[in-house]
Formats: sequence, structure tokens, C-alpha cells
Amino acid sequence: MRNIITTTFVTLDGVMQAPGGPKEDTAGGFKHGGWTYHYWDKAMGDIMAGFMGLPFELLLGRKTYDIFAAYWPTAKTDSEVAVPFNATKKYVVSHKDMKLDWQNSELVTGDVVGRIRELKKMSGPDLLVHGSGNLIQTLLENGLIDRMHIWTFPVTVGAGKRLFAEGSRPASWKLVESKTSSTGVIIGTYEPAGELKTGTIGE
Repeated sequence: MRNIITTTFVTLDGVMQAPGGPKEDTAGGFKHGGWTYHYWDKAMGDIMAGFMGLPFELLLGRKTYDIFAAYWPTAKTDSEVAVPFNATKKYVVSHKDMKLDWQNSELVTGDVVGRIRELKKMSGPDLLVHGSGNLIQTLLENGLIDRMHIWTFPVTVGAGKRLFAEGSRPASWKLVESKTSSTGVIIGTYEPAGELKTGTIGE
């Protein structure tokens, strides 16, 4: 069985909306797109290059797929990402039919959770999820995430789409690795650690 591994950029107040640019996702009147721009350093680039150097396939939500498909096939820079992204298999989760123009793309629709469980059981490389907020909510709700890379940037934006949205299932997570960039970005890697355990401090 292969793993589902998510990589998410979030603000200190938990927002994951439009990290890459002002026009990336303006839903809800979001005006702060591109909040990651001033924080990238060599260490962060090296970490991302390490992810790209491993065998993987992509599991993406519809909106993230549209953003990626509009950029990566003709990207003139970032070849360490563009080359593997363009070459690998891409599974696109959508509750409605859609045309997929990016090479090696396959639609996952209908019984989405059942199909994702089938994909996990298939032989092949791990499935990487980038962005894809709605998809991540589905994966969290059904216990389908094996590892989460959460990149926390030292900014707050107020309102916006959050990684752990209202209604997220209570659970425990184990921090298995952490790194900090020169710009203050904390890259934490978490794995599921069972049910949430509560108690009373002092007893």
C-alpha cells in the first residue's frame, strides 16, 4: 500500500488560501494572495527539491489542478518541479465531470473516497497532495492521510480558507521532523498518532 502525503503552506492563523500569488484564489474576496513570496530561501528550495527527487504521483483537487495545469506545462523556470510534475501520473478529484488537458491526467469522481482507497492499494509511488484544500478536508475526515508536511509562514491574514476547517475530525499527530528556514518558516512533518487524548492538567 502506498502513502498519501500532503504538503501545505499555511499562515500563523492557519490560512492556506492563495499562497502563490494575488490572483491564485480570490474566493470570498480574499485580498492577500502571494503571502509566501518574501520568505523563500535556499533551504526551502532544497527541501522542495528533495521531495521532487523521489518517485511520486500527484493527487489533486480540481481547483489546484486547474492552477497547476495552466502553469507547469509551459513553465520556463523551476525545472526541478516542472519536469517531474509534467511527467508523472496525475489523479484529479472532482465531484463533476471535467476535461483534463494536462498530460497523464486521470479523473477521480463518483465514489471519491472509495476510489482514493483503491489508489492507495495500487502498487506504485506515493501520492503527493499539494494545495487542494477541499480534497484535504475529505482525506482528513476519512483518515486517509499518512503524512503531512506543514510549512508555517510567519504572517497572519485574518479570514481565508483554512487547512483545518471547522468540523475537522479530532485526532492526535506525531511530529517526526522539523526544520526552520532563515526567514522563519517552520517546516513540520506529522504522522497520524491515533485518537485525540484529553485530560486535566494537574491530575
